Formats: sequence, C-alpha cells, structure tokens
Amino acid sequence: MKLETVLILGTGLVGTSIGLALRQRGVTVLLADRDLGAVRLAREMGAGQEWHSGEQVDLAIIAVPPDHVATELRGLQRREAARFYTDVSSVKAMPIARAVELGCDMGAYVASHPMAGREKAGPGAARADLFLGRPWALCATEATRPEAKRAVLELIELCGANPVEVSAEEHDRAVALVSHAPHVAASAVAARLSDASDVALGLAGQGVRDVTRIAGSDPGLWLGILSGNAAPVAEVLEAVSRDLTEAAAALRALAEGDRSAGPDVTRLLKRGVAGHGRIPGKHGGPAAAYGVVQVVIGDRPGQLARLFQVCDEVGVNVEDVRLEHAPGLPLGLAEVSVQPDAVAVLQEALHERGWQVP
Repeated sequence: MKLETVLILGTGLVGTSIGLALRQRGVTVLLADRDLGAVRLAREMGAGQEWHSGEQVDLAIIAVPPDHVATELRGLQRREAARFYTDVSSVKAMPIARAVELGCDMGAYVASHPMAGREKAGPGAARADLFLGRPWALCATEATRPEAKRAVLELIELCGANPVEVSAEEHDRAVALVSHAPHVAASAVAARLSDASDVALGLAGQGVRDVTRIAGSDPGLWLGILSGNAAPVAEVLEAVSRDLTEAAAALRALAEGDRSAGPDVTRLLKRGVAGHGRIPGKHGGPAAAYGVVQVVIGDRPGQLARLFQVCDEVGVNVEDVRLEHAPGLPLGLAEVSVQPDAVAVLQEALHERGWQVP
C-alpha cells in the first residue's frame, strides 16, 4: 500500500519528528494530543494539521507513554480512525498484552519502536532527520495481518530508518540492556553530584559530562518507561551492581595495601573496553578505529564552519566531532575524528592556516 494519510496521536518529540519526516515525503499528517498547546506548536513547526474526530486515515501512530498505548488503541479502533495502527513507545510486551486484554483488533495493530531520541523533550525539540539511519524495531505477532505489517514497514522507510523485526519480549530485554538500565546508571552517577562541593564541580571534565548526559531527561516520562519494563531492567542493574560491588571491595583492599586486588579491577576495566568495542559504528557493524585531531577553537560564531572548511579544502571527511569547553575561557577543544591516514594531512593543513593543534 501507499501511505497517503497518517494520524499521529501524541505530539511530543517522537510524534512531532515523525510528522516532520512524513510531511517532507508528501504524506498528509493529522495531529492529536490532549495538550492543545503541543498540537499548536507541532502544527506551527510544519508537522501536520489538527485532527478532527471522524476523519479516517491509512495509519494511526500512537506516540504516548507505554502504559497509555492500549487504552488509546482501543479508543481509536472504536472510532474506526484508521485502517492500521502502530505505537512508538519504548516498551512492547506490556502494551501488547494489555491491548489483547482490552479486546483490540490485533490484526490491524503492529507494535514498533524507533531507536532514536534526544535528551530534550516536547515538540520544540523535534527534527525531521531524527530517524535517519536509525534502527526501528517492528514487533509483529501471530495475529498481525500482512497488510498491517507492510503499512508500518512503509512508515519506517519514509522516515529513513532501518526496520529490525524482533519479538516484543526480545525487544524489551534488549532495550533494558542498551537504553533503560544505562539511563538509571547515568542518573545514579549524576545523583552523586547533587550534593557535590563547588571544588568537585569546578574540576568536572568531559568524562562526567559524557557519563551523565542522558540523566537530564524528564523523570516522569522515564518512570513510565521503566515501570513498563521493570523486570528486564532490574536484571541488568543487578548485574551492574554486582560488578560495582566487587570493584568497590577490590579498591578497599588496595587502599589497605593489598596489591593482589589490582587484577580484579583490571578485569572489569578490560571487560568494559571489550564491551565498548562491540557498539556498532556509524555505518553499522564493528566500530571503526578513527584517528583524532585536536584543535583549539574559539567560542564565537563561525569557528566550526571555518574548521570544517579546512577539512573540505584538503579532502578530509569528518567522521565525528566533539567539543570540550574550557571553563571560564572563551575557547575550547574540538576533537575531530577522521580516517587514520588523514590525521597528518589535516594537522598540517591546520598548522598552515594558523590553527592551534596541540
């Protein structure tokens, strides 16, 4: 089928981003949300037009917290709002089970989940390119009709994402490991900073910013996510807790002069290196080993553009970039990741153009 009309119920970050992506592909998008202000902002951003009850569409996308998915699905199906339905919440087994309990038409519904997001929430943070190249889980069941699955696959394609077919249970175990438990762990580290001294905070570097970046997300939203996937998340956190407890015991022993405890800490650090190395790279598959060029950069408009212009002039592709700001100074350090054989080329070009390259 060809998706021509879509209803998005829930105009937060994900829902509005889907609307923006679909509008760029010529799809007619209708928007609904209990927060009329969110609908208005999403509409002003170009994500679609307000939906009026009674209008029917090809596909309804339910972009609400996991514990509300089944109720909203039942309500939309009773109004015959769409031919097919999907949701984009980050938990899958619980909404599917509740939808069955509520007597929803499971043949017309396919649970899904785009693995994309930002620390910021709400329609104002939405982006049309949020899903480009990102995995999008598709959790069809035995009851799913083939045409419903095809409709959701087309949605994923229109948004520029890559479909990953997986069972709801396997999906929930996977996201507990790669998304939900890491969020709790980041929050636990960030919580230690709430009572930190000014001296400690003044010494904070990029490492603690990296570890705690996702801890700034909406606690209410995350409570709903974690509640819907509580058991798998708890299992991961218990395993992490065991590792941390063993590391703490080894460090206590080291502090008391027992040098034999050192290998216990080293083993955890080595496992961490191995696990980090398995995270897929930007093109999927094993992460590539890039070279890094460090450049001192001024904190003023146009500096990144100038830096990228140098890369363009010498034919060096920027694989990644990160910025580390110098507290109290109008400058920072840009770390530009490039192919290893391009490091010397870029360093020389930057030196010639007056950049400070440590």
